[in-house]
Amino acid sequence: MSAGFSPAVGSLVWVEDPEVTWIDGEVVEVKGNEIKVLCTSEKTVVVKASNVYPKDAEAPQCGVDDMTKLAYLHEPGVLQNLKSRYDMNEIYTYTGNILIAVNPFRRLPHLYDSHMMAQYKGAAFGELSPHPFAVADAAYRLMINDGISQSILVSGESGAGKTESTKLLMRYLAYMGGRAVAEGRTVEQQVLEKFSFNALFLVVALCLQSNPVLEAFGNAKTVRNNNSSRFGKFVEIQFDKNGRISGAAIRTYLLERSRVCQVSDPERNYHCFYMLCAAPPEDIKRFKLGNPRTFHYLNQSNCYELDGIDDSKEYIATRRAMDIVGISSDEQDGIFRVVAAILHLGNIEFTKGKEADSSVPKDDKSWFHLRTAAELLMCDVKALEDSLCKRVIVTRDETITKWLDPESAAISRDALAKIVYSRLFDWLVDKINNSIGQDPDSKSLIGVLDIYGFESFKTNSFEQFCINLTNEKLQQHFNQHVFKMEQEEYTKEEINWSYIEFVDNQDILDLIEKWNCANIINEVKVKMITYQQFCALIIFQKPGGIIALLDEACMFPRSTHETFAQKLYQTFKNHKRFSKPKLARSDFTICHYAGDVSILFYFIFLFCIIIVASKCSFVSSLFAPLAEESSKTSKFSSIGARFKQQLQALLETLSSTEPHYIRCVKPNNLLKPAIFENTNVLQQLRCGGVMEAIRISCAGYPTRKLFDEFVDRFSILAPEVLVGSPDEVTACKRLLEKVGLEGYQIGKTKVFLRAGQMAELDARRSEVLGRSASIIQRKVRSYLARRSFFWLRKSAIQIQAACRGQLARQVYENMRREACSLRIQSNLRMYLARKAYKDLCSSAVCIQTGMRGMAARNELRFSRQTRAAIIIQSQCRKYLAQLHYLKLKKAAIATQCAWRGKVARQELRKLKMAAKETGALQAAKNKLEKQVEELTWRLQLEKRMRVDMEEAKNQENAKLQSALQEMQIQFKETKTNLMKEIEVAKKESENVPVIQEIPVVDHTMLEKLTSENENLKALVNSLEKKIDETEKKFEETSKISEERLKQALEAESKMVQLKTAMHRLEEKFSDMESENQILRHQTLLKTPLKKISEYLLTPETQGLENGHHVNVNEENRSNEPQSVTPVKKIGAESDSKLRRSHIEHQHENVDALINIVTKNIGFSHGKPVAAFTIYRCLLHWKSFEAERTNVFDRLVQMIGSEIENEENNDHMAYWLSNTSTLLFLLQRSLKTAGASGATPHKKPPTATSLFGRMTMGFRSSPSSSNLPAAAALAVVRQVEAKYPALLFKQQLAAYVEKIYGIIRDNLKKELSSLLSLCIQAPRTSKGGVLRSGRSFGKDSPSSHWQSIIDSLNTLLSTLKQNFVPPVLVQKIYTQTFSYINVQLFNSLLLRRECCTFSNGEYVKSGLAELEQWCCQAKDEYAGSSWDELKHIRQAVGFLVIHQKYRISYDEITNDLCPVSLSLCLSYKSSVLKWKFRLVTCFELCMWILSVQQLYRICTLYWDDNYNTRSVSTQVISSMRILMTEDSNDAASNSFLLDDNSSIPFSVDDLSNSLQEKDFMDVKPAEELLENPAFQFLQEV
Repeated sequence: MSAGFSPAVGSLVWVEDPEVTWIDGEVVEVKGNEIKVLCTSEKTVVVKASNVYPKDAEAPQCGVDDMTKLAYLHEPGVLQNLKSRYDMNEIYTYTGNILIAVNPFRRLPHLYDSHMMAQYKGAAFGELSPHPFAVADAAYRLMINDGISQSILVSGESGAGKTESTKLLMRYLAYMGGRAVAEGRTVEQQVLEKFSFNALFLVVALCLQSNPVLEAFGNAKTVRNNNSSRFGKFVEIQFDKNGRISGAAIRTYLLERSRVCQVSDPERNYHCFYMLCAAPPEDIKRFKLGNPRTFHYLNQSNCYELDGIDDSKEYIATRRAMDIVGISSDEQDGIFRVVAAILHLGNIEFTKGKEADSSVPKDDKSWFHLRTAAELLMCDVKALEDSLCKRVIVTRDETITKWLDPESAAISRDALAKIVYSRLFDWLVDKINNSIGQDPDSKSLIGVLDIYGFESFKTNSFEQFCINLTNEKLQQHFNQHVFKMEQEEYTKEEINWSYIEFVDNQDILDLIEKWNCANIINEVKVKMITYQQFCALIIFQKPGGIIALLDEACMFPRSTHETFAQKLYQTFKNHKRFSKPKLARSDFTICHYAGDVSILFYFIFLFCIIIVASKCSFVSSLFAPLAEESSKTSKFSSIGARFKQQLQALLETLSSTEPHYIRCVKPNNLLKPAIFENTNVLQQLRCGGVMEAIRISCAGYPTRKLFDEFVDRFSILAPEVLVGSPDEVTACKRLLEKVGLEGYQIGKTKVFLRAGQMAELDARRSEVLGRSASIIQRKVRSYLARRSFFWLRKSAIQIQAACRGQLARQVYENMRREACSLRIQSNLRMYLARKAYKDLCSSAVCIQTGMRGMAARNELRFSRQTRAAIIIQSQCRKYLAQLHYLKLKKAAIATQCAWRGKVARQELRKLKMAAKETGALQAAKNKLEKQVEELTWRLQLEKRMRVDMEEAKNQENAKLQSALQEMQIQFKETKTNLMKEIEVAKKESENVPVIQEIPVVDHTMLEKLTSENENLKALVNSLEKKIDETEKKFEETSKISEERLKQALEAESKMVQLKTAMHRLEEKFSDMESENQILRHQTLLKTPLKKISEYLLTPETQGLENGHHVNVNEENRSNEPQSVTPVKKIGAESDSKLRRSHIEHQHENVDALINIVTKNIGFSHGKPVAAFTIYRCLLHWKSFEAERTNVFDRLVQMIGSEIENEENNDHMAYWLSNTSTLLFLLQRSLKTAGASGATPHKKPPTATSLFGRMTMGFRSSPSSSNLPAAAALAVVRQVEAKYPALLFKQQLAAYVEKIYGIIRDNLKKELSSLLSLCIQAPRTSKGGVLRSGRSFGKDSPSSHWQSIIDSLNTLLSTLKQNFVPPVLVQKIYTQTFSYINVQLFNSLLLRRECCTFSNGEYVKSGLAELEQWCCQAKDEYAGSSWDELKHIRQAVGFLVIHQKYRISYDEITNDLCPVSLSLCLSYKSSVLKWKFRLVTCFELCMWILSVQQLYRICTLYWDDNYNTRSVSTQVISSMRILMTEDSNDAASNSFLLDDNSSIPFSVDDLSNSLQEKDFMDVKPAEELLENPAFQFLQEV
């Protein structure tokens, strides 16, 4: 127990428990030295006060990541911390710089992906969550910075995860030293995929690929692990001066040879035996193998197969791994021959021979296996039999051969199998080392030691003895390292530590391996020997350690395990670490630091001369003498001596390096997840030396608190010390002096307390808190009593008021009843009087109604009679008028029919005339078709004919309209006449008396007129049909003519294109001719003649302004003959000089352009002048159409030199604006020569045909609406680009992407240092302010966020000043905000101190400033930047939610998500207050964040302000179940985010963001306008 701890009632303590080792409880009673504790298991125990440990009530539920931060560093505290973290899936924990890894027995791929390695790269040790990558990174950084070799010691029992931890360390070292793992591919795959091997990739690949080979021959299934390493391994990874892997080597130790012959159920032998039995049929037949159940070395256990493992596939994979590490096929065949021979050796059984104590193979089966083993080993069968059944004793005088009994022969057989397998394993290790290769020039290395821990079984042999000796040695090394680290900590803090003693295990090491010099000392004291005698004693003194005595016993053939044990009993009978078990004859017990171990040795003498004589070179090479053995004078060497040498070499290597420790722990023996057995874990912690390290730490100052934490926790003991304290150090000193504590130390940054002092301070703190609680309770009870009195008084007053009110209401009710009775009486009397009056009134009304009704009916009857008479008169008059109207109507119809017949006959004559004209039109149409088909150039004539026809048609229509108008006039006149006649008839009918009409109708004439009328109608209908048909035919003819016109136009355009192409070919041909002429001039003419007349005959050439050349008089030269006479070749030299002068002149122009644009010549109308000037020059020089030119190379070189200064964002933004604008202009101008629909750039020749002139006329009539587009095209013209121009465009696009990436990375680099400060709120003591008003914190909480805002504003201002396209600005800030989101979110998930309530509020305020910045920058520049922060927004939203423990998992998944989605959709466009955003953020956690991310946040959360809890354990369990279901999906398991550094835009995006018309008003560089060669820039 911690010294000075006096438990009081109410104290929380830890009590020993036989079931769970330690259990927590509360002290309920104290009686002297005995206390009564109520445990959390609801049982009460009485224990001594010295047997309990204090419990920290303020320890976080999820534990701490570094156990040195525990308030109480003892066994139960360490065990509880590991269990709490394991329950939260946090399997790694620090103890100082020691990493404790608890095997989760499940796949956690998200902890080991490339994102996680990138996070730990370069991070300070302890800054992020505990992880093997942090240990490997710390070792790598120390090696690089200090130049000191490092070692990482991984230990633990079988099944604890040592091999996997070693693989992770090697993978990270390969990542740091090789950068070989990229894009999800393993190192082996990359090496195999590349034909060009280099040394780095080869070393890393072989190091990693050696694991399958070593696991096949060195791993086996045990009770604790299905793939347990049965050997120790030390991997040396060598590095060059640049920190890159240059070589490696593998050292192995303590192979468990006894497993070859003895296997316990349900374990298995080494994997290679089962792989070979599952090999392909041809291999099984060659090695004469079969089912594993038929071999003695394999059928001792009932376990032959492993779940999820296919031995046949593993055999092929092992073969492939052997190929990779450089083992040839012959060597592989030899390896498996030896493995098969060992299996056959195990099936050899012995029986008694003919002689006494002799043995021979038992039966034919044994003889078969003997011969098969000899065949596979390629040795003599008889010699093999003798080596097994006989023993050869070599003496000084002779060699004696002794027979062995069957039991001894079996032991000899097993010994041969073990030694052969051991030598085979050693050969494999040497082969792998030779394949990997070592770097002799390497000055630094990192070694990874993977060795099993302390072992204690029912039966322990020499192997367990060696293993435990190794662990004792490593434990001593570990203790020294821990003590050294403690000393360094004390030295760094400048405190006194000289009195601290170091206790190690040197006594047990002396027992095992030290030489005994006690006899020499006794001889010197008693006998007073001389110097010569003393030297003789030294020389001939025999060693006294167990290993030394074992070597001595091995030198005598007659030694047995019993004689050796008796010698040990006599030698070490008084040693405190050595004891003899009761009733034991050959066993002995050694008391190790981890427990007592009983050991039994067996002596076996074996000579392997028969194996050395094997005809197989591979088998004989296994027993080749080692270099160290051949150098010795003595040929005798025991296994113990060799092991001691190996162990000494290992310790020397470790002593020369800086060690790092990883202790692997197996939480349970069931190999299942989520099970934590306290007893098992505690035993492993003791065996692993963790408790020893804690003991060493407790010997000094186990409790260390930062000043601010100490003040925050214990300032309540003496609040007055805070008044006037200038800083926290002074406050801590005054506080400790006030409480009267002694023995403490004040460091530079921490307070160091001795063991028990923390408990004493906590006890005092509990007393103060108890007193404070009493005061609070008294005040609360007083308040409650006062509130109760006030409530009673108020209640009494209310009751009195209620009673008085009731009495007043009764009086009022009586008064109201009297008033009501009076009112009822008066109303009744009034009702009766009114009723009598109404009866009289209704009677009078009824009488009046009857009289008035009778009068009304009489009047109605008279009116009906009068109305009937009027109707009869009107109907009679109507009949007479109607009869007269019908007569007039018949007369009018007859008149109309006659007139219509006349009009129809006239119209018939006109239609006959029109029919004749239609025939003429059809003939004209046929003639027109023939003309269109035969001659296309007579289209104009056809057009004129069409015009004439239209005029004739119009004239005819005019005639028809005039005739129609005349007919309408006549119709009107007839109608008026008819109306007049009707009026006259009416007048006459009125005047003439009514007489009876006699109808006079001529039916014959009527029928004749009717028939003629019908014939006229039919004729009119037929004429109308013919007219319609004629019109349809005319329309069809017009369509056909238009189609043929279009075809003619297309044919004409094709002719123009063909002519243009022909002209181009002629120009190219003329160019080739001119080149040929120049070459002929240079070769044929020896004496140049410079005559003007002859010079004029040579082809004239003119150099373009970009250094390439085209011919001027192309059309003239195209007509010249191909053969050139010697007279035309005279002026070649003059031509070449003129050509060179042109080239030099154009080079000067290019230089002038480059000199101008390299200066910052500014912008015009928001567009870069330099880009526009370059484009105009290239367009004018026709550089885009040149086959060869160096202008583009000059421009690319110029841009590359200008952007070398990557730190200047202003300069980079200027060139980003210019390059992006120039790229846009090139994108709109350039098109390839083979593009579909491309029109020729050169002006086509003038068309000579009529049709061609018509086509040109049609094309050259643009409308006024296209004038702006034409003006824009005048600025940006499309040209047919050649290869140099297209290449320049690609290079320019690459420069745009490069400059964009530089600006973005500069901003990220500037923000990275600020983000590390923004993720965690500055720590303050008691709110950050002392009583004196002075603050401990130096930085303002918002200063770092304001620095980020300033950086964003500075860059935005720079980009705006340089008119960078908004699309690029959006992409820069979108990726930057994504980087902020990734860095903040990953830091939040990797640092537990960041997952607090106060830190959430701090980050929340910073995110609010970023949101405000996005609103101010607007969408034009900010774009979707705010949406990129969704992960950190939601995570922070969770941190600041109150009462998390009340939220169930169903509410998170079902209730919160839909609400949040609707809220976000409805409020997305508006700017919300941050508090509302926090609610919606948490509601979106399960919508955006993965289960792994939410689980990580929930487990890391702790409230540093209000000490509230995180989500409930039920929610945690539900998340864990989901994570287990999704464990096969590696992507879903990754909780870290990855930063996307790709280029998020394309050339098309840039092209769509700009407009050609924006460049209409851009002015070129003014300095170039002064140069006469650049006058073309002034042209519009």
